[in-house]
Amino acid sequence: MLERLRIRWGLKYKWQIIIILIVFSITGSMAVYVRKVVFDLLGIDADTSLWIKIPMYVITIIPAYQILLLVIGFAFGQFKFFYNFQKKSFGRFIRKKKSPEEIV
Repeated sequence: MLERLRIRWGLKYKWQIIIILIVFSITGSMAVYVRKVVFDLLGIDADTSLWIKIPMYVITIIPAYQILLLVIGFAFGQFKFFYNFQKKSFGRFIRKKKSPEEIV
């Protein structure tokens, strides 16, 4: 399994996979912590309507996760991987218009 990830992600060493998985884990935990802090500051609690909580969750978690992924990836020496990972992820959401040369 680790070998397939190494090949898929274009990594040289197996230890990089372990570092990357650790970064993903830490980033997810930190993003949830950031959400908790933001919700506490805004006074959003269990009694708050889902119509408010869900959009606020998306507004806080997505940017926090993206920023933390780069920061923590940098701290673990894998900034280039995570920067390229985010570019690829955002590329799936943002479709570029094809130029006339590409259509033909």
